[in-house]
Amino acid sequence: MHDDLQMMRQLEMEKCFHDGQIPCRWVPDMGYGFGFPLFNFYPPLPYLVGEVFRTLGFAFTDTAKLTFALAIILSGIFMYLFSKEFFGRIGGVLSAIFYIWAPYHAVDIYVRGAMNESWALVFFPLICWSAYRLILASKKDELRWIILLALAYFGLFTSHNLMLMIFTPVFGVYVLILLWQKNAWRKIPSLLIGGLWALGLSAFFTFPALLENKFTQIAGQLVGYYDYSGHFVTIRQLLFSTFWGYGPSTWLEEDGMSFQIGYVHWILSLIVIGLLLVRFWMRRKEKLFDVLKTDKFLLIGFFLLGVGWFSGFMTHSRSTPIWVSVKQIAYLQFPWRFLTLIIFTFSFMIGAIPGIIADWKSKHNWFAKLSVTPFQIILSIILALSAVAYSWTYFLPQTGHMGTLTDSEKLSGKAWDLQQTAGIYDYLPATAKTAPKAPQTSIAEVIEGEASLSGLDQGTYWGLFNAKVEDEKAIVRIGMFDFPGMQVSIDGKVVDHYIADTEEWGRMYVDVPQGEHRVYVQLLNTPVRTVSNIISLVCWGVLLGLTVLRSPFKRTSAQ
Repeated sequence: MHDDLQMMRQLEMEKCFHDGQIPCRWVPDMGYGFGFPLFNFYPPLPYLVGEVFRTLGFAFTDTAKLTFALAIILSGIFMYLFSKEFFGRIGGVLSAIFYIWAPYHAVDIYVRGAMNESWALVFFPLICWSAYRLILASKKDELRWIILLALAYFGLFTSHNLMLMIFTPVFGVYVLILLWQKNAWRKIPSLLIGGLWALGLSAFFTFPALLENKFTQIAGQLVGYYDYSGHFVTIRQLLFSTFWGYGPSTWLEEDGMSFQIGYVHWILSLIVIGLLLVRFWMRRKEKLFDVLKTDKFLLIGFFLLGVGWFSGFMTHSRSTPIWVSVKQIAYLQFPWRFLTLIIFTFSFMIGAIPGIIADWKSKHNWFAKLSVTPFQIILSIILALSAVAYSWTYFLPQTGHMGTLTDSEKLSGKAWDLQQTAGIYDYLPATAKTAPKAPQTSIAEVIEGEASLSGLDQGTYWGLFNAKVEDEKAIVRIGMFDFPGMQVSIDGKVVDHYIADTEEWGRMYVDVPQGEHRVYVQLLNTPVRTVSNIISLVCWGVLLGLTVLRSPFKRTSAQ
């Protein structure tokens, strides 16, 4: 897979846990061994989940596979729960199957190895489902759904920043439609509480990632290969090509990977649009306002399908004016990432087909929760099998390329060297003029003066050593990048550190006076990180307290 750092990131997360660095921000082995503020910016949730598998004794390689597998399974379960509310159980099952077996889902996992994006797909349907249930909930049941909405959005906050950016506007309009149809404007405070609570739960990551990225070379993620203008797809690639490959995204149609929606998905989405139009035509004598207000799914259906097809437009070069006007979406880097919204919306609406067709004679109850009929079962089986058959060969690892790797092989030798330097410019501290050209060999080394170093030791976010200086002073270079929060102390007293004029890699320097001293360097929390940690602790404490004291997830006998 393209992103070959899943085991490395998991290892770094585990080292943070063992070293007591919670939440994990600075990892010791990346950045060529000089350290890296990886999890200060890179969403940590999938690797926190992976730690559960590691605790159960699974190898790093197996942990990566299991974490991907869990994302696939949960995405289907949550899509079922969401779709079932609108189309009944059989519709929910159908939507879940189409969501799981969408070709782009296979691209994310088996080609790109996009762990975080695949986990973002887990939370799209969970967020929509929890908001729907919250809007319908009675006053005494609201808390349960507020908490679930908060946890669902927390999952998205800590899974993928960019998916959060493109999903939230869609979710906002979806919620406004439901509030209008249900005349449930009184639920706005509850929805806002859920959203703000989610922001609080994830504050330990979200605020530092947002406010401190200026201290990295993040601009490098928007130029050269990562400029969005080089990654638009064609209509043929989107709709008609069945090409499948494990290569990279490149210029025009020379791509080595697939960006198809999938014949079954997009054709069935057009069928659903046709059925919705027929439904709308059958109520043409009624007032438009009444039709949109009283029909539970007509407006939602048109909106979500419109989002899907508009997302398809956003993958095409014809959408360039929008990309130019809305500067923030340039951070997506690859326009074809909008395929996430396409497979979410199309898969959901495909779940409506059995119910619509089975009840086609009714003029006013096309989307009612029908009892399952043999026709619905047969039709759903046919549609589900068509989705699975179409995508079956896509959900396979690349064969004949690389044999099975063990942890020792993956985390040693040349493979280790490659992972230490991979993505080094993603969050390289701005203090570095260029990325290191050689690995770190020691936490400290004498650059000037007569001195000897001993007792060198290093953790995930700290390093220490003893210095015996013979001259008036010695200049010691520390084998860690300088970054906001880095502090150097000598014999327990904080001293100034600096970057030498000749330093290209952004390493710290410190003047050590004559005599024997103990030097300690560590990454401390900045005010932003401290406040963010406190906010998250308070929000998690409130959630746990309410869960224990009020048991919001306990169903009553009446339910």
